[in-house]
Amino acid sequence: MPSVTPYKGQKYAELKKSAIASGHPFEDPEFPASDKALFYSQGKAKNVEWKRPKSICDDPKLFVDGVSSCDLIQGELGNCWLVAACSTLAANKDNWHRVIPNHKEQDFTDENAGIFHFRFWRFGTWADVVIDDRLPTRNGKLIYTHSQTRNEFWSALLEKAYAKLFGCYEALDGGELAEALEDFTGGVSESFNMTDEKYSENETKKDEFYDWLRKSLERGSLICAAIPAANPGEMEKATNVGLIMGHAYAVTAIRKVALAGTGIFNLFKREKIDMIRLRNPWGGTEWTGAFSDG
Repeated sequence: MPSVTPYKGQKYAELKKSAIASGHPFEDPEFPASDKALFYSQGKAKNVEWKRPKSICDDPKLFVDGVSSCDLIQGELGNCWLVAACSTLAANKDNWHRVIPNHKEQDFTDENAGIFHFRFWRFGTWADVVIDDRLPTRNGKLIYTHSQTRNEFWSALLEKAYAKLFGCYEALDGGELAEALEDFTGGVSESFNMTDEKYSENETKKDEFYDWLRKSLERGSLICAAIPAANPGEMEKATNVGLIMGHAYAVTAIRKVALAGTGIFNLFKREKIDMIRLRNPWGGTEWTGAFSDG
C-alpha cells in the first residue's frame, strides 16, 4: 500500500491515547469548533451549536446496518459533488475501507475519546486526517451532510475531515466530482460529454460505451454523472424527466434488465434494455420518465 502521511503531523493513535489518559474528549487545535471552521469569507454562523454525537442522540454509531449508497443526505452546503462521490464510495467496499480505516475500532465506545481519522489521496500519498467529533448543529440537528438514520455519523464525520483538508466547510460549497473521486481512490479520473460525443446518434457507439461503463463499475471504479448548467439561470432547473441541471448524481448500478413478457419459451432470448441507476443526494426530486413511479 502507498505511504500514509499524518496530516499536519497529527498522529491518530498518539492523540487518542493521550485523550483517553486525560479523561477528556479530544479537541482538535488544528480545526477548532468555531466560525473559522465554517467559513473562509466573512460569514457568520446563525444559531449554530457544535455538538458531539453523544449529545445529539442516544447510542450514536459510525455505521448502522453497514454502509449504503442510500445513507447520505445533503445538508445546507452546495456540495452535491462530494455527497454523490460519497454515495459511490459507500458502494465500493475496498475503497471505503481505505478512506475509513479501522472502522470497527473507530466506532463509538467509552474509549473512542471523541477522535476519528480518515484518509484521502493527496499529491502521491494518503493523508491521514484526524478530527474531533464536534459537529455543527442547529436545533439539535446536523446542518450539513447527514445520514437517513439519526444515530449514524460516518458521512458527517467524513465530510468534516474533508472540510479540514480544504480549510473549512465553505470551501466545499461547489466543486469538481472528478477531484473527490480521485481523493477517494488515488486513481485518475476521466470525463465523457454525452452531448459532444453524440452517443444518442450512434447505436453501436452507445452500446460500446454502456458495456465499458458496466465493466468499469464491476471492477471497482467510482462513477458519477451530472448535467452541466450553461448559465446561472439553468442552475437547479428540472428537466422534463425530473433530472436537475447543475447537480451531481451517483451511479449506483448498471444492469441489462429483461423485459417482462418477452422470450417466454427461452429465457436467454428475452429482450433486454440497458439501464443506469442514479442517486440524487438531495433525495427531494425523482426521475419522472419511463419506469418511474406510476
